[in-house]
Amino acid sequence: MFSDDYFMEIALNLAEEAAEEGEIPVGAVVVCRNRIIGKGRNQTEQFKDVTAHAEMLAITAATQYLGGKYLTDCTLYVTLEPCVMCAGALFWTQLGRLVIGAPDPKRGYSRIETSLLHPKTRLETGILASESQDLLTKFFRRLRT
Repeated sequence: MFSDDYFMEIALNLAEEAAEEGEIPVGAVVVCRNRIIGKGRNQTEQFKDVTAHAEMLAITAATQYLGGKYLTDCTLYVTLEPCVMCAGALFWTQLGRLVIGAPDPKRGYSRIETSLLHPKTRLETGILASESQDLLTKFFRRLRT
């Protein structure tokens, strides 16, 4: 049995890949029965698509893997609190569990509406939060210099 830290480390590695490509460093993995069934990292610049967030790409990969649109038995690990768009998508998938690294006080869904997640989605926050935040801070510091 793998831990939350284990899967969040994988999401962090995806976030680092995103940063190396000039994308905002966010990574996400969808896990079902202790198996990764979807991965994503921000690719909005690469695809020139504002919806190409890590969560959206991981959701798409997971639903394709499962052959269905619901993720009720799955956990999404994401390094940064999802935005409203991603939270809405997670609602529609009826995600079983959401594990968040760092909060996003400027653009995170909870800033606007905390009930955007499906009522049955269990929420866990703060897993490797400082590592996630450090990656974001370093990325934006490099952009500003």
